[in-house]
Amino acid sequence: MTSALEKIDSTTVKITVTLTEEDVAPAMKHAYEHIGREVTIPGFRKGKVPAKILEQRVGKGAVIEHAVNDGVPGWYAAAIEEQSVRPYGQPEIEVTKLPGIVEGDEGLEFVATVEVRPEITLPAPADLVIEVAPIEVSDEDIQERMTALQERFGTLVAVDRPAESGDFVTLDLNAEIGGDSVDAVQGTSYQVGSGTMIEGLDDAVTGLSAGESTTFVGPLAAGDFAGEPASIAVTVTAVKSRELPEVNDDFAQLASEFDTVEELKADLSEQAARIKTNNQAMEAREQLLQVLTEKVGEFDLPGKIIEAEVHSHLENEDRLEDEEHRVEVAERAKQALRTQMLLDQLAEDLAIEVQENELVDYLVNASRQYGTDPSTFIQQVQQSGQIPAIVADVARSKATAYALRRATVRDTVGNPVDLKAIVGGLEDEVESTPATGEAAE
Repeated sequence: MTSALEKIDSTTVKITVTLTEEDVAPAMKHAYEHIGREVTIPGFRKGKVPAKILEQRVGKGAVIEHAVNDGVPGWYAAAIEEQSVRPYGQPEIEVTKLPGIVEGDEGLEFVATVEVRPEITLPAPADLVIEVAPIEVSDEDIQERMTALQERFGTLVAVDRPAESGDFVTLDLNAEIGGDSVDAVQGTSYQVGSGTMIEGLDDAVTGLSAGESTTFVGPLAAGDFAGEPASIAVTVTAVKSRELPEVNDDFAQLASEFDTVEELKADLSEQAARIKTNNQAMEAREQLLQVLTEKVGEFDLPGKIIEAEVHSHLENEDRLEDEEHRVEVAERAKQALRTQMLLDQLAEDLAIEVQENELVDYLVNASRQYGTDPSTFIQQVQQSGQIPAIVADVARSKATAYALRRATVRDTVGNPVDLKAIVGGLEDEVESTPATGEAAE
């Protein structure tokens, strides 16, 4: 098999693949065997029908069609590997020569036109300077976490006063549309100001005491009439306030493994610092991408991929005719693809390879997020053909970490920032070895 590459424009290439009779022979043999198992011919066992007899029964064209459909994906994959092409999206395949069209010539030729990543030149990660916000744990940060801890151990106490934001109220609700009751609930508990039930409910119950009622109009949140405006009668049957326990050593012993408030506060400070460190690492990743975007500038994007993404998005929303929304979706799609291409180029520059254990870890973590058994989840991903896309995602994430290890990261005050606890260090990098086993497949 030979292949020739022709560059059509900065994001499109054409690959001409030429196969000899010897190259095509295995696919033809498989086609004869497969069709032979499906066709019943008197006097012959299935799978044992001679090729000439099969050709007389189904026609040689059917055999060739089966062989081409079966073989082209593998031949195309070999060609893009040979030409070091990194395709984006599916190729357009045109078969330009079939076996037997010219007498004595059983070779095959096809042309694959596919969109690719344009040439992108990135700066070396070691030359990049990334700035992030400094980590500052304030008294307010500690107090916020302390209050959340107090609320976990707080108690609800009935109060004889109008309901205020933050109070817990017990409600009876009845919704009517056109004078007919469409929904009713009694004794439901609700925290005033949370905004988790019906739009307008917070304003309606604020200021009501136990035993008082009012009516308001709001859209129903669920049921057969979801989204429709209804006249809603609400009665407050109880108002309760959450009483927080006093912050002292007894509370520290109740709410934590610490004996004193000072120890508890120190731990809450460390918790806040860890969260801010994680946030700082997330900011560093965003800033890395922003710096790369600024250094590289604009570059051409594959138009058909953008068009297909936009069409699919609008079709799912049933908004194909919404031209204003189309422009918004197209801009988001371009930004997402631009980001993806920058990270793919970064992964290539850093010679990133995804190891089997890294892929498995990613899949196991993803299965937990979906609440699915890991083995079942991995099998579903494999069957749906999503493994290559997931490998690419893992490579992009890994490339980001590798780049941050090499870049100069400092806060806006000028202090160096150590992200080793989040992204690891250079000493964590080992020589890559190809993934093996099921994950590699």
